[in-house]
Amino acid sequence: MDERVITNNELDEDAFESSIRPNRLSEYVGQSEVKENLDVFIKAAKMRDESLDHVLLYGPPGLGKTTLAFIIANELGSNIKTSSGPAIEKTGDLAALLSSLEPGDVLFIDEIHRMPRYIEEVLYSAMEDFTLDIMVGNDSSSRSIKIDLPPFTLVGATTRAGDLTGPLRDRFGITSKLKFYTVEELTNIVKRTSRVLGCPIEEEAAVELASRSRGTPRIANRLFRRVRDYAIVMGNGVIDLDITRMALDKLKVDSSGLDETDFNLLLSIIERFNGGPVGIEALASSIGEEQTTIEDVYEPFLLQQGFLKRTSRGRMVTEKAYEHLNIKREE
Repeated sequence: MDERVITNNELDEDAFESSIRPNRLSEYVGQSEVKENLDVFIKAAKMRDESLDHVLLYGPPGLGKTTLAFIIANELGSNIKTSSGPAIEKTGDLAALLSSLEPGDVLFIDEIHRMPRYIEEVLYSAMEDFTLDIMVGNDSSSRSIKIDLPPFTLVGATTRAGDLTGPLRDRFGITSKLKFYTVEELTNIVKRTSRVLGCPIEEEAAVELASRSRGTPRIANRLFRRVRDYAIVMGNGVIDLDITRMALDKLKVDSSGLDETDFNLLLSIIERFNGGPVGIEALASSIGEEQTTIEDVYEPFLLQQGFLKRTSRGRMVTEKAYEHLNIKREE
């Protein structure tokens, strides 16, 4: 089965994103409130000659959390070390990461909500006091040792802020929620990508591509590459409106950024559950998907665009969704 083109989860083909990432806050498009606050906090930390407070970035996948982590390190003039919650399987993994840091370094942990709880507890003293308390030896001869760490900044990223424990969340001095992007912001991102990759795009085409990108830069950049291929093979290499519409129609991404997966989810609620409400377990079972995938990948955009709503009794399809799918609601 082909990968979903407009999933906001990272695909292997998205490795190219690192080559087009902005390096400075001034180059970063969108998230203006987050950007303005980070700019002040970073400048103040540098003026005090202290490490920046720990930063928690949360929001749906593909909105630029990793990019912001690298920008924070660049703005601080620091090195960055990266890991992810699932990759830190034992306390020794975390100890190795922390003990390799230099003063002022940034440690970026993606999917921090997936870090095992017993490892998370070791992180508390590291974040609060810049010390590492770990047990060494066997049960009979185990002892606790304390290791002093240099001041550092932890940047944690998560798509599920509600899954973080209170004690961990409270240790982040700066908490920022990333929101979906406007069409105007995504248009600017598409035009920037076109300049960086040396593939011209007309203004109308950039707007069209942006409007189908589900408010997500990762999807906008991925669609840009797919449309660029059509422009090279079937046009003169310039991405115009006709090429863009043809390419996105062939990719089955409609004018609102919905694809077959979205249609299947909405149609399932309409046809099998009379428009809802339906519980997440029943919905997941009906379309053969995991609950977390529905909650993290499919729902955020559908909720934000008003095609779906959550109630105390479950998910419901809205009047807007019926109109978009050209289905008459049964009374």
